[in-house]
Amino acid sequence: MLLPARAEVARRLEQYRAWERLMLVSPDNRAVRGTFESAGYTLCALMGKRCAREAADAAELYLNLRGRRERIVRRPPRSTPSVNV
Repeated sequence: MLLPARAEVARRLEQYRAWERLMLVSPDNRAVRGTFESAGYTLCALMGKRCAREAADAAELYLNLRGRRERIVRRPPRSTPSVNV
């Protein structure tokens, strides 16, 4: 499976969360709601999900797991302690 670029996922998730906060502050503003829905649609397409909430959760999971995996791979191997017998 081809995964989206991590930077693009992070950018789109950040945009989605920002518009979500604005939409919660002023839910009657049609322009804000439209842009929020557009950001959700883009995130859905990027993550391959049907629901914006699922796409946001999948994006967060992807970013967290990928970041952890990179840290684990880059960690230098531990040296074995010397034991005097």
